[in-house]
Amino acid sequence: MMGKRKKSYSCGLDAALAIIGGKWKFFILWAVSDGPKRFGELRRKVAGISEKMLIQELKEMEQDGLVLRKDYKEVPPRVDYTLSPFGAELFEAVEPLSAWGARHIERIGGLPSQADGKRSCLRNTAVL
Repeated sequence: MMGKRKKSYSCGLDAALAIIGGKWKFFILWAVSDGPKRFGELRRKVAGISEKMLIQELKEMEQDGLVLRKDYKEVPPRVDYTLSPFGAELFEAVEPLSAWGARHIERIGGLPSQADGKRSCLRNTAVL
């Protein structure tokens, strides 16, 4: 049986987008950036995400080494999610992108490509 083939990327941006791709991972990364969060907290903080999608994205982020999952082995179940050092480094790279978006939010909202309506974002979270 052959091992998994290692994926190759055309550039660093291609690699970064591959690990954080999709709609929700940026928001989840942001939500856990300020300390440990329980699943219910994440579900409330990441506006618009379904429970199924949050579970799936957290599993992928844990497998990719972006978040750490701590199971306290208690009843009722208690699990916390935090950024790993790898995830924290990625978060540092994402912060300037968020700041740019905040500075240009009105302009971006008025662009023809953005006319499809409402976007999801984090609840109760200040944007840089």
